[in-house]
Amino acid sequence: MAVPAKVRVAILISGRGSNMVALVEAARDPAFPAEIVLVLSNDSGAEGLSRAAAAGIPTKALDHRSYPDRATFDAAIDAALREAGAELVCLAGFMRILTDGFVEGWAGRMLNIHPSLLPLFKGTHTHAQALAAGVRLHGCTVHFVVPELDAGPIVAQAAVPVRQGDDPDSLAARVIVQERRLYPAALALVAGGKARLDAGRVVIDAVPSEGVLFSL
Repeated sequence: MAVPAKVRVAILISGRGSNMVALVEAARDPAFPAEIVLVLSNDSGAEGLSRAAAAGIPTKALDHRSYPDRATFDAAIDAALREAGAELVCLAGFMRILTDGFVEGWAGRMLNIHPSLLPLFKGTHTHAQALAAGVRLHGCTVHFVVPELDAGPIVAQAAVPVRQGDDPDSLAARVIVQERRLYPAALALVAGGKARLDAGRVVIDAVPSEGVLFSL
């Protein structure tokens, strides 16, 4: 029996690339349905680029400040993704707002991980937002990217308790642990064809892992 071809994945980062590393490590498993073919950053000094290169992953830096506008920068990203033969894109701490045209061009083929249980606490400073709201559960979400910020169809979520005495740093430390396990699991579902978009929602053909909340 022929082995199914792995889905070619590019990862966009801006900094350390902690979630990128989790995806790269997961993809080393021969049974993982995706391979990482490119790590691209808008910052040539991003630590994640050297971490990716050390893992043998092709890297590319495109300084957004070298382009006259967002559309031109996004066109350069698109060209790099297509040159690498990417079929799926994972945003992993990519700190640039993408144009609607770029997002629509990769509709249904681009994932993001956000440090909250969406639709709660969109944007930045999510852990401080959660503490200010007094919620008892916080967490992270993997979702398909749409033009509206942090609003795409949800693939998977993982929750952590908010503890008495938490501050944003202590809460973030627990959430990042879940991010690093959730993102590879969600990518495996999408790349393996077990999570698909249907009328703007994600349908999952798999039994959820313990501790991971799926949108059913």
